[in-house]
Amino acid sequence: MGGEIIVFITMFSVFFGIAYLYFSTRNKERMALIEKGADASIFVQGKRPSQPLWKILILNLALLLMGIGAGVMIGGSLAQIGGVDDDIAMPGSIFLLAGTGLLIGFFITKKMDEKES
Repeated sequence: MGGEIIVFITMFSVFFGIAYLYFSTRNKERMALIEKGADASIFVQGKRPSQPLWKILILNLALLLMGIGAGVMIGGSLAQIGGVDDDIAMPGSIFLLAGTGLLIGFFITKKMDEKES
């Protein structure tokens, strides 16, 4: 019973400590830059994305699902026609083609951002 409480307290302390150090350090850095007269535009992390987030998510989700569907079809074909063990063909082809779909989505999103710039 006592071990669970110690683990919980330790995890809470670690998360609190990391958050405290992150925010206090960030605040000190910003205050030092302001005191030196630095421009406030350096606090902006970067430019806003040219495409709305929902378009990018739908594109990547669609390509992921198409990759999974193609992986199921190719895995079934490999198991039936190719004589590959079903336990190997299905997960391997599903993960391979799902990852390929996400990679294609990354490149399409990158190209959309370059086109808007």
